[in-house]
Amino acid sequence: MPDPKYAFISAFLKGEETKTIAPGHIDRMISASNLQDALTIIRETDVGSYLEALPIRTFEDVDENLWRYLALRVRDVESLKFVPKEIRRLSEAWVVKYDVFNIKAALEGISAGRKVSMIPVGILHDNSLLDRLSSAANVDDIIQLLVECRLGRYVPALEQYKMSESTKSKLVAEARLDNTYYENMLNLSKTLSAGEVLSKTLGLTIDLTNLQIIARGIIMGRGAEIAEFAIAGGYMIAGQALKDLSSSDLADVSTKLADTPYRDIAKELVSSYETTKDISVVSEIVDKHKFRLAKEMLSSRLSSPLVIAWYLILKEIEIRNLRLVLKAIVDGVPVQEIKNLLVL
Repeated sequence: MPDPKYAFISAFLKGEETKTIAPGHIDRMISASNLQDALTIIRETDVGSYLEALPIRTFEDVDENLWRYLALRVRDVESLKFVPKEIRRLSEAWVVKYDVFNIKAALEGISAGRKVSMIPVGILHDNSLLDRLSSAANVDDIIQLLVECRLGRYVPALEQYKMSESTKSKLVAEARLDNTYYENMLNLSKTLSAGEVLSKTLGLTIDLTNLQIIARGIIMGRGAEIAEFAIAGGYMIAGQALKDLSSSDLADVSTKLADTPYRDIAKELVSSYETTKDISVVSEIVDKHKFRLAKEMLSSRLSSPLVIAWYLILKEIEIRNLRLVLKAIVDGVPVQEIKNLLVL
């Protein structure tokens, strides 16, 4: 007999799904001439209702409040009385990805000698430590904060950078942070019901992240050395396959992925880069397909911890799409030009 707590949370989250931004909203936003008109179009959605109550004047206002909205929705779900413990455990572990992002941003701030912006989501945020993190003067300052909020498992990833603040050691530290996060998530998946599906989803995500790392490395002329910054635990791209890809020309990547689900993604990536010569399209395209594959794996799964994984991904998709659309409107870029980068 299904656990009534899972029946409740599944019904609740599916109900929340109906309140998210839909393709129809995006189609109407394309014709919006300014930020306020665009926000009016989505006022009936949950995120639109949230933003409507705030003094939004600039894209920076939108950006900060979209992340605050995500943090609020995560807290709302975790605080529900009948939430199964597995749901809460997965949610709490999932949002550490934003702590990892913020730690990387702090490393960049130390390297550049300036205070950096942070995403107001994650354990550091919940412990009111983001301002101190953004102002960190050295790696010891970061380590102290991680220890304070029980993120000590990420400290070893920073040790090499502490000894040598070179560009390479920063990249190694960032790779180790990512590895620690995914290792923790993969280990957690082994303890959850339906964890094998989550494990495969994470493996696919790691594969695409590694494809992104390698493609960017090749474009920057550093392909041969970039494999050491890859993430362990991939589903189909690991070991020798990573080395083979990193030593390829960009045009040959899709051929070497011929027997994987990633061949067409690689073709799209190469075509877009050759057309635009903009390295940022690599991240945009890979992110789009990460979400697509996750949707295929998770969106129809009910009565298991996977419902929270899909809900969090869906909210991330929503925020990603809104940030792209609203930034285009503010910058005067026709939204139609970036529509192929949206996840619809």
